[in-house]
Amino acid sequence: MLLQDSRPHYLVLDGLRGVAALIVIVYHVFELLSGTPVPHGYLAVDFFFILSGFVIGYAYDGRWGKMTVVSFFKRRLIRLHPMVVMGALIGALTFLLQGSVKWDGTHVSTSLVMLSMLCAMFMIPAFPGGATEVRGNGEMFPLNGPSWSLFFEYIGNILYALLLRRLPKWALALVCAVSGALLVGISVRDGFLGVGWSFVDGGFWEGLIRMLFPYSLGMLMARVFVPLKARKSFLLCSLMLVLVAVLPSIGGAAWRNGLFEAFCVIVVFPCLVWLGASDNALGEGTAKVCSFLGDLSYPLYMVHYPLFYLYYNYLGFDGNGVSKSFREAWPVALLVVAASLILAFACMDFYDKPLRKRLSAK
Repeated sequence: MLLQDSRPHYLVLDGLRGVAALIVIVYHVFELLSGTPVPHGYLAVDFFFILSGFVIGYAYDGRWGKMTVVSFFKRRLIRLHPMVVMGALIGALTFLLQGSVKWDGTHVSTSLVMLSMLCAMFMIPAFPGGATEVRGNGEMFPLNGPSWSLFFEYIGNILYALLLRRLPKWALALVCAVSGALLVGISVRDGFLGVGWSFVDGGFWEGLIRMLFPYSLGMLMARVFVPLKARKSFLLCSLMLVLVAVLPSIGGAAWRNGLFEAFCVIVVFPCLVWLGASDNALGEGTAKVCSFLGDLSYPLYMVHYPLFYLYYNYLGFDGNGVSKSFREAWPVALLVVAASLILAFACMDFYDKPLRKRLSAK
């Protein structure tokens, strides 16, 4: 039997994870359309990374005398991988329903779809132009695009277990400083931080840096954390997350927008995590909302995008643009969002939680 958790959860952070997942949903509704209301919505993934680093450091740093590297990996696989598998299965099903064609209309054989599904289940990314890159737009995981962030989170878990947990605070701070400087460089050069989902043009290294800075910073924060006197932080932090997402992209030179997004990841998000972790005096209603959002966030993140592929197909996406406007497509968009929420809830209650409980008991 695996070592059981004994430390309390930060409920506000659970709730904020759910808010970030909902921001991702809204971002993907408008991803291929002009005039998105959440131009910085993809930064929710960077918030996920810093949350993960903080929670991992808080939960595991003091337990290595009773826990081995193997047992740590077992725990992380039990926590994360059931929904990775489910996302790959749903992704293969929706691709088959779509007609098994790439965005340019090229037909893909069922055997290649099954191979792509197996690779996704084992977190083996697709390379641009490779046989398993079945959609033809360069995604690392073409059956379920958001799996790219789980790929890098797994790398973060490996780095933590083998190296980062062993570093003294000053060395971990040095990792944060170097990776943070690289993150600023990437963001200023590209003008945004929506990178890492593809291996095209050095995407692996960009994704690695995009994960490593917030992940290691979260771990450092867990080591030096001193609670503030915070009350009602869930509402405040949620509003701040939404504000970051909805602020217009900064025009003019691209580096200005990139600098803003780097500022959000380096300054704003750590402040939100610190503030949220400081508030443990929640009312019963707020606690229930945070707990529910936290439980739903990961299944929602991992199952919504396969349904959105069908939505993008309805929009007429061909790899370059779409033929329908949101005015035409909004009923379908609402249907896809509702279906994503229902599917995520079903997976949470009837698949993810029971399976993780059963695996943990073994």
